[in-house]
Amino acid sequence: MKLSHRITHLTPSGSDGWEVFYRARQMVEAGVDVIELTIGEHDIGTDPVILDAMDRAAKGGHTGYAMVPGIQNLRESVARRIKEKTCVPTTYENILITPGGQSALFAAHLAACDEGDTALFIDPYYATYPGTIRSIGAEPLAIETRPEDGFQPRAEDIDAKAKGARSLLINTPNNPTGSIYSRHTLEGIADICRKHDLWLISDEVYDTQIWEGEHLSPRALPNMAERTLVVGSMSKSHAMTGSRVGWICGPVDVVEHLINLATHTTYGVPGYIQDAADFAISQGSDLEDKIAEPFRRRRALATEILARHNTVGVVPSQGAMYIMLDLRATGLSGFDFANQLLDAHHIAVMPGESFGRAAAGHIRVAMTIDDARFAEALETICRFAESLSN
Repeated sequence: MKLSHRITHLTPSGSDGWEVFYRARQMVEAGVDVIELTIGEHDIGTDPVILDAMDRAAKGGHTGYAMVPGIQNLRESVARRIKEKTCVPTTYENILITPGGQSALFAAHLAACDEGDTALFIDPYYATYPGTIRSIGAEPLAIETRPEDGFQPRAEDIDAKAKGARSLLINTPNNPTGSIYSRHTLEGIADICRKHDLWLISDEVYDTQIWEGEHLSPRALPNMAERTLVVGSMSKSHAMTGSRVGWICGPVDVVEHLINLATHTTYGVPGYIQDAADFAISQGSDLEDKIAEPFRRRRALATEILARHNTVGVVPSQGAMYIMLDLRATGLSGFDFANQLLDAHHIAVMPGESFGRAAAGHIRVAMTIDDARFAEALETICRFAESLSN
């Protein structure tokens, strides 16, 4: 039987960028002690107070079908949180609760693009972005950024590819680079979106992990609320990765259509998980800061270690739970460096090439293990890079 072209060409190169991660997991299963610095998974787990709230909701009977758009309390809580952070008027009618941020990215592109449309995205990018765009029948088109710009996209580069496109996907704070787009960058992006009548899809799942500067949601810029779809999630802000609860914030008429889509696809998110998410948001910034604190601490630790080594360059991590290291002085690609590091020292990192051409010669390091082991692993990475460059 023949499968659809759409499903078989999600990753037309045959690579989904996760080969080093898969190999590391195979080594772990074989009993090898591997230090995993690959995926953005909190080492602290979901806070027990959130799990207690989830348990109470489940035992209290909220285990049947929940409202497809999301339970009213959670939609209102998300809207209130967004309004407080951005000062943009937002109500529950602007919110659709989704099974995680990835589901929201899919739905947002399905709302913005028809089959065959061009959908722009910024390189480096989270590994699922091109496949997500292909999955709805659109054509992904990358806009490369430059390490010397701190991976901030240039408006002129977007403008050069924007004619005839329907959407632009951005991610700030950025995975994999740790870059936070400046106001100047975002104003340039907004100008291009207005000029070319683009939908802006803004992935803001790392909005609580800010180490330097400030996060500005482009929805808050003039005349952008009506053309911006914001993707949010409880995964990173509240360490609820496995709970799969996120949202889209957008114009009311768009959300109404997205609710119709959810009725025909996901049919909502379990009620007891939504209750737990609502409880978590109600704890305010104190809980969010508690969950972000280990990464803030490790980022400072990484800054100290990397200052002592010359071979490894670092892209200043302004936000998110990763640091991007420049290994081009070794003469190796990020892919080759990551594989040799795994073989020699049993340390698993993500090659920059997993996230696009712009990050070639780099690796992404997730700050997701305890401080002492993280510091030891980073020192080993630096010494290994020095041995290769010599």
